[in-house]
Amino acid sequence: MSLTLSEQNFSPAFSPSSSTAVIQVQGLHKRYGRLAAVRGIDFEVYAGEIFGLIGPDGAGKTTTFQILAGVMEATMGNVQVLNRSPRNARLETGYLTQQFSLYLDLSIDENLRYVAGLRQVPDRVFQERRAKYLKLMNLERFGNRLAGQLSGGMKQKLALCCALVSQPQVLLLDEPTTGVDPVSRREFWDVLAALSKEGVTIVVATPYLDEAERCHRIALMYEGQIQQTGTLAELRANLGLQRLEVRSNDITLTEQTLLDIASSNTTGIQDVQTFGDRLDVLVKNAQTDKAQIQSALRQHNLQITIQQTETTLENVFVSRLRQQGSDPPFIPFPRSLRKHSRSSSNPQTSNLAIAAHNLKKTFGTFQSVKGVELEIQYGEIYGLLGANGAGKTTTIKMLCGLLSPTSGEVILAGQRNNLRNPEVRRRIGYMSQKFTLYDDLSVVQNLEFYCGVYGVPTSQRRSRIDWVLATCGLVGQEDMITGRLPGGWKQRVAFGASVMHEPEILFLDEPTSGVDPLARRQFWRLIEDFARQGTAVLVTTHYLEEAEHCHRMGFMVAGEVVAQGSPSQIKAEQPGQLVELVIDQAQTASDLLKLHLEPWRVSLFGDRLHLVLNNLDQDLPRIRALLQDADLPIRRFRTIPFSLEDAFIGIVQRAIER
Repeated sequence: MSLTLSEQNFSPAFSPSSSTAVIQVQGLHKRYGRLAAVRGIDFEVYAGEIFGLIGPDGAGKTTTFQILAGVMEATMGNVQVLNRSPRNARLETGYLTQQFSLYLDLSIDENLRYVAGLRQVPDRVFQERRAKYLKLMNLERFGNRLAGQLSGGMKQKLALCCALVSQPQVLLLDEPTTGVDPVSRREFWDVLAALSKEGVTIVVATPYLDEAERCHRIALMYEGQIQQTGTLAELRANLGLQRLEVRSNDITLTEQTLLDIASSNTTGIQDVQTFGDRLDVLVKNAQTDKAQIQSALRQHNLQITIQQTETTLENVFVSRLRQQGSDPPFIPFPRSLRKHSRSSSNPQTSNLAIAAHNLKKTFGTFQSVKGVELEIQYGEIYGLLGANGAGKTTTIKMLCGLLSPTSGEVILAGQRNNLRNPEVRRRIGYMSQKFTLYDDLSVVQNLEFYCGVYGVPTSQRRSRIDWVLATCGLVGQEDMITGRLPGGWKQRVAFGASVMHEPEILFLDEPTSGVDPLARRQFWRLIEDFARQGTAVLVTTHYLEEAEHCHRMGFMVAGEVVAQGSPSQIKAEQPGQLVELVIDQAQTASDLLKLHLEPWRVSLFGDRLHLVLNNLDQDLPRIRALLQDADLPIRRFRTIPFSLEDAFIGIVQRAIER
């Protein structure tokens, strides 16, 4: 039942030509002294449209949002929101900033009532909207809970509720799902789709390009200018490249071989990127270049499989920015000549870097971690994935000796006891979920401090600090106060600080949260380089596309590891079949199917629906009949492979239902 790629040119369900322009931006400029943050951008957003504004850190997105929200004035240009100046349209505009705008010591209801008072919403109307939006966000049972006690996903949903209390016609969302787990992110985007169906106009910025694919149209922004605007299908078509997934019995040799032939300009290979147990290769002509790749790799006696797949928005984004010359350089770490000394009391575990056996942690009556079992080898990248509150950070803190377990055993760098002794501490690196830098120190002062903490030899400190500055693109700006750095740059400096002592074992807790795709790509090249040199890496992330870089991973649900394996293995083991439908009125169809299927089995991607079906031959005719009876005929369908996000959500939901 699978369609060929030539049949996959789906038309967008949203048609701007039939809608009214709610936001009009013409020749917009914004300067801060000598800095030109926005340099002459033009775009329109239409009624009921979800419009994505994406770009790297420092592209000018937040400045654009602040002008649209009436927070600041433009230096030059014309901006109209609802046919008025943004300042005069503020009462009908909802704005979510990058930082939480909640009062953490107030309850959900108290936060909502406070905002309603500011917006002069009558009490009767407030009660109706409170009930409507809390139900939409699945928060109706938590009205008395303090905002500070909510998970990241619930906080973002509450912030959205606060923005909706005044029932705005325009919603501006500046990276609303950063740091939010995949389940909550999907729920959040389902809410946005429902609001769009009601006619709310939404402009959203996000560093997660897989979720940006759910927008009706997308604008790529770079250095204060919009480089390209279009639907996902238009952006893919304009890229002019095709994607091949290459799997091999020797990924390192395969990658080097492909990079060598790409540099020789004898094939159409445009990009090669490692993702754990596979390579993504962008080519000009899939059929011709596939044959040349197979021929080149067979000369090395490599066992390979090659599959053609659709290009992603991230492929488009990265390719466009690389054409602009903004790809961060890969600079090898200045390694010392010393080798890792992997002491172990048991010779059979000499390559074992981290292990947990029946690991448990209880806080009062709450059991946060429940019998975790895992082993991580030197040279391996292991991803620990889970929803907010699953117990990942608690587990990491026990594994690296920052927190004592209630029961169970931890092995770290060959040590079973006294994990906090200086010898063990010198052999590990740790980058926490929150920034580990001192905001009131300069960048170079932070790096000098960590050199001292980790005992980097004096003779090596200058070269290590210079490496961090060059990798982060901060050469000449090392005296800048760290607190003034954008979030993405802080993350890069924090990563550099955590590896300057060349650790044998590296713990990374959400290292790329809020980091743009190019910087994220650079992060993973560095992580993979450390792993190839023998470092064991344990990483957590909410961005499942990047989790594909891991060699193995474990999914945590409610304190337990419920699945482990390589990315390919976990996706292949998913029960059922993933089906993509193209259908008019996709939101209406989604609402209908969620009445007949478990809601997590239905997800909306722009004009497409993804359905997880137990039995394709039995379930699809029933789905088709339901939609036909509702006058919602299926235009096209195809079976597609599970993404890691699909697998994650399915595993989490089945574990919850057990």
